[in-house]
Amino acid sequence: MKKFITTAVVSVCALVAQATANVEGFWTTIDDSTGEAKSVVQVYKHNGKVYGRVVELLLNKTATAKIPGNPSTLGLDIIWGLEKDGDEYNGGKVLDPEKGSVYRCSMWRDGDTLKMRGKLGIFFRTQTWKKNTTFKPASSAPPTPKIPKVD
Repeated sequence: MKKFITTAVVSVCALVAQATANVEGFWTTIDDSTGEAKSVVQVYKHNGKVYGRVVELLLNKTATAKIPGNPSTLGLDIIWGLEKDGDEYNGGKVLDPEKGSVYRCSMWRDGDTLKMRGKLGIFFRTQTWKKNTTFKPASSAPPTPKIPKVD
């Protein structure tokens, strides 16, 4: 009986740890200076890599990215190419659409928050995104990556 209980507890702990490491889903980004909810990003997997697409703009609904063609930020993939590395996802890129700059990035779960870190050389900035449970997508089909053309 003790062996059964131990096995059950270990199994539940493993499932909880696995669920908290999953970064897929909808996340609310927070403006660093005002603390206001800024957008909703869908983090999704495609061919084993992680991507992130802006699916809702909460502050500036007509925002455009400062990249060639000035596309709408809405519908733009701002994260691409992350691969699982232990409890983190690394090796990808993140686009700051307001600056038009691309940085190396990593992300990881911390409970109901997602930590997104953009890196340039030895410098980095980490944002905390909150799990979004209210956003309802128009389609349940998984997105196909559309990596923006950036110079």
